[in-house]
Amino acid sequence: MDNCGDNSTFLWITKNNMLIGEYHYNLDTKGRVAMPSKLRGILGDEVIITRGLDNCLFIFPKKDWEEIVLKIKNLPLSQANSRAFARLMLAGAMNVNLDTQGRIIIPDYLRKFANLKKKIVIAGVYNRLEVWDEEIWEEYKRRTEKESGDIAEKLSDLGI
Repeated sequence: MDNCGDNSTFLWITKNNMLIGEYHYNLDTKGRVAMPSKLRGILGDEVIITRGLDNCLFIFPKKDWEEIVLKIKNLPLSQANSRAFARLMLAGAMNVNLDTQGRIIIPDYLRKFANLKKKIVIAGVYNRLEVWDEEIWEEYKRRTEKESGDIAEKLSDLGI
């Protein structure tokens, strides 16, 4: 069941197959959540879910995950930050299959990591989906929106 309706913001799927948009869902008692129906074609039948940054979870289509793994593999093993990042991303990762209703089960250890309660948000961020507890997401958005001018100024050197 996809309950995007009035609870979602804009969604566009371009020729580049970007994952974008904001979707509000309820996590069921078994830890299942439906993937946005309009994004399932991009995600495929199997996705990788792992610990993300900022206390959210990352969901990658398998092909995009393989690209991330190659980059992590090439990080210098001698640097503590490289080892820590690899452990965060890889040790917490799990392959999950979408069921016939387009749902995945979020493993318990990942639900705990992201402090997921019943109401969650799935946010499309180009090549990945992020899974957030709804309250944490709303607070993150408020804080980021307040700082948007400063953030834009800091990124101006990148041509954004």
